[in-house]
Amino acid sequence: MSTRRDDVMAALRDWSKPGRRADLLAEAWQAGETNVSALAEAARISRPTVYADLRSRGIDPDHRPKGNSVITNLSPLDIEGFTGVGERMDAEFDAALRRWAAEHPTATQEEGQAEGMRLVGLMDTTARYADVRDRLAHEQVARAERDRLLHQVELRWEALSTATAWLAAHHAYVLAVDEARIAIDMWRERAETALRRPFFCSSPRDEAAYRQIQEAGHPALEPALADLDRTPAQTAEQLRVTLDQAHERRMGLAAQTLRVAQPAQ
Repeated sequence: MSTRRDDVMAALRDWSKPGRRADLLAEAWQAGETNVSALAEAARISRPTVYADLRSRGIDPDHRPKGNSVITNLSPLDIEGFTGVGERMDAEFDAALRRWAAEHPTATQEEGQAEGMRLVGLMDTTARYADVRDRLAHEQVARAERDRLLHQVELRWEALSTATAWLAAHHAYVLAVDEARIAIDMWRERAETALRRPFFCSSPRDEAAYRQIQEAGHPALEPALADLDRTPAQTAEQLRVTLDQAHERRMGLAAQTLRVAQPAQ
């Protein structure tokens, strides 16, 4: 099923009218495509041109919009004593069942069994929630750092045009490229880790436990799961290729500048 983001990116790839490109870039950005490399590839322009077009439409590329998929609440879990920590689960279950028994001294065996099953569902859902939430949070942090460092590469390159200490500025650019490569790989690893642990509710008992977790102030996972890149290896490869191709071209330009700057022998 095509999404608005997919539609505007397709339109961007087919732009032709003068002045239309900046409008399409702005629309793609507002639809959620804030990857400058992807925008540049779609429009067949350079990254600096993407920045210029976005700014011409009143968009600051340094302040990327945050949707409701951001995992902001990483406070410790405590759902009826369940923390989601694997090695504590058995002890937490026993403690929860003892508390219930103390509060219901006249309960029947059937009622005790029903409560035990409810606590099992709550324990299991809390543990799975904690695991998936942490994986998603790590992916989002790594993704933000990846995008920040890719943007830093562009800033370092642009700074060379006016740098007085040119060699130092060029070294800073080279270091930025290396850091961006590392960040891409780290993000891919975090994204692949997140994809390996799906979250779902398979019974009304699980759904009730999930609602209880959210009512305690912890975020829903569906928005972040929907926003998760399903092909992190492919995306990482595309980002690396784009980065390396631009870097190779820039090294050629920098070599020309360096030859001119060197005194004649």
